[in-house]
Amino acid sequence: QVQLVESGGGLVQAGGSLRLSCAASGRTVNSPGMGWFRQAPGEEREMVAAINWSGTSTYYADSTKGRFTISRDNARNTLYLQINSLKPEDTAVYYCAATRVLRLVYAAEQYAYWGQGTQVTVSS
Repeated sequence: QVQLVESGGGLVQAGGSLRLSCAASGRTVNSPGMGWFRQAPGEEREMVAAINWSGTSTYYADSTKGRFTISRDNARNTLYLQINSLKPEDTAVYYCAATRVLRLVYAAEQYAYWGQGTQVTVSS
């Protein structure tokens, strides 16, 4: 089993920045493909970014390109999401997730493990 614990969320003014972290523990494929998702109230969950095992391949949703940066430190079993130029529409619960494979994975249903989420609230 794999446990994922997110941290770093909070209340920030528009234009500000946050760095989310996701600490992974437990048994899994070494350095699996991972991703960040978010879900706003009344909205469907959406992927914001994904990364392969080595960090050499990344994906960003159109709404986050240029503002979000996904990265990982495999030695620390930690996934990061740097969010700059925050907008009120970025307000959501942010979840990290892990797959059972090494490659970058786009489909949410292929993610086997999920964290409990961290709230990001952006005030205007």
